Amino acid sequence: MAIRDEEIIQISTKPLNRLESVYLPEIFKGFGTTLRHMFTSWGQGRTSRTIQYPEERREHYHPLDGGQEISTFRGFHRLNRDEQGRVKCVACMMCPTICPANCIHIEAAESPWDDREKYPAKFEIDELRCIFCGMCEEACPVDAIELTTEYDIVGKSRQEMIFDKNKLLHMYDITIGRKPM
Repeated sequence: MAIRDEEIIQISTKPLNRLESVYLPEIFKGFGTTLRHMFTSWGQGRTSRTIQYPEERREHYHPLDGGQEISTFRGFHRLNRDEQGRVKCVACMMCPTICPANCIHIEAAESPWDDREKYPAKFEIDELRCIFCGMCEEACPVDAIELTTEYDIVGKSRQEMIFDKNKLLHMYDITIGRKPM
């Protein structure tokens, strides 16, 4: 399939004048923008997004956007427990179905408790594959999965960053006192 000559559009640029050809006005405009940003963000100014990590942590930092606080921060996942201390998940498969990164894997089993039909025998989240969109949290009908404010967990191997059911429940135990954003 060849392109015909009448389909080709010739675009010509306007030639630069003498002042534009030395680029000095544009360089001074760029310096002006840089200086304006530097002086307005000095310290903790109105445009500064810098935090002093690890002394200042992300969950204590609330940047303002037009007078409204932004609360879009999402950290690692946790599985919530019910009043009896059991896993709250009912293995409805809503979170792995809606997950765009396909990082949640659940194997359901028949529940040993009378108040539900199923529970997750195996529940894994690949935190390195996750895009932290929060869709799993929104899809869960029983609020079993939440995103915490923990974000500085590291692993020495890929396997360490695959959170199983025990690790997710442990995350609940250590973050129970902190409210997710």
